[in-house]
Amino acid sequence: MDADFSFLEFFAGGGMTRLGLGDRWRCRLANDIDPQKCAAYRANFGGSDLIEDDISKITLAQLPKTPTDLIWGSFPCQDLSLAGARSGIAGKRSGVFFAFWKIVEDLAAARRRPRIIALENVTGLLTSNGGRDFAAIAKLMSRAGYNISAIVLDAKTFTPQSRPRLFIFGFGAGAEPSFASSPPENGTTPAALRDAVNHLPPDVRQHWRWLTAAPMARCNIRLSDIVDWDAADWHGPEKTKTLLDMMSKTQRDRIEAIQRHGARRAGAAFRRTRIEGGKTVQRVEARFDGVAGCLRTPAGGSSRQIVFAIEKGKVRSRLINPREAARLMGLPEDYVLPESPNAALKLCGDGVCAPVVQWLAENIFEPALKQRARQAA
Repeated sequence: MDADFSFLEFFAGGGMTRLGLGDRWRCRLANDIDPQKCAAYRANFGGSDLIEDDISKITLAQLPKTPTDLIWGSFPCQDLSLAGARSGIAGKRSGVFFAFWKIVEDLAAARRRPRIIALENVTGLLTSNGGRDFAAIAKLMSRAGYNISAIVLDAKTFTPQSRPRLFIFGFGAGAEPSFASSPPENGTTPAALRDAVNHLPPDVRQHWRWLTAAPMARCNIRLSDIVDWDAADWHGPEKTKTLLDMMSKTQRDRIEAIQRHGARRAGAAFRRTRIEGGKTVQRVEARFDGVAGCLRTPAGGSSRQIVFAIEKGKVRSRLINPREAARLMGLPEDYVLPESPNAALKLCGDGVCAPVVQWLAENIFEPALKQRARQAA
């Protein structure tokens, strides 16, 4: 089947954007610098469209000769995250956004301007450097002739993982989804986004548009549905007891209540450092609301979530495994993960939730591009 739309994917990782866009979209070029992520991309999609290299080294000659419908950039978040040093888009990692933007400018100069620009990052971008980083990106888009919009979507609407992300869009001439005259009260325009938009310079604000689309369905699976209950690597009783002893009394009481009820429940936990009574205490903090916390890369000992499984009054524990992480990102069971657990967890922790991209394609990108096709007809 011939694809209806085309796209370029930068900071592609393991191809989760490609998965989300689906068969109606043809990938004309993908790029990433990480060898293990690129290996996963090839294992799942082949390598004919993939350039494994530093994005700053990609030349105009390597890019498609005709315009594409979409250019996607999930640029690194390390300098924008609330958990990081917050150097912003001037930082060493997140600053590669400007290499991405040079590609947009090169394509525009060659009359191959993408019809839609999509950027994905952490919501910390909205407040990074007092909102100046978000304003800088919006200013670049407006000066390039794009109308600008943004929404915040949480993966927990689609999969059992709490993962709010900011999506910034640039819509070129003729690419128009459904716009609203004011911020819609649908959960996609939190106060931080509205505040960031209110502080944009007037010449940028005139290019701003609010989107009406918002996901309505709720996630119909819970964490317990994606956990490997029969896995072989559950901790021994002593290790589980140690973790339980690191919980607050409120947390332990909640687990004991679930045990008494006899329910089959799974929870996810992180180790966190707290100050209690003037002393530094390491706590294990779990949630049993059917949703895991946001997946992170396994850079530190506390970044990998602990799974707690309660069944028939007994509690087991272990670290989350790569296939469970993949399920939380909406990846199919036949998706080929890296053999190294750390590489697989990094791929998932750095990725974009595929069902979120699917929703964006079906509710924003494709309607906007179909509008262009109707106008041309």
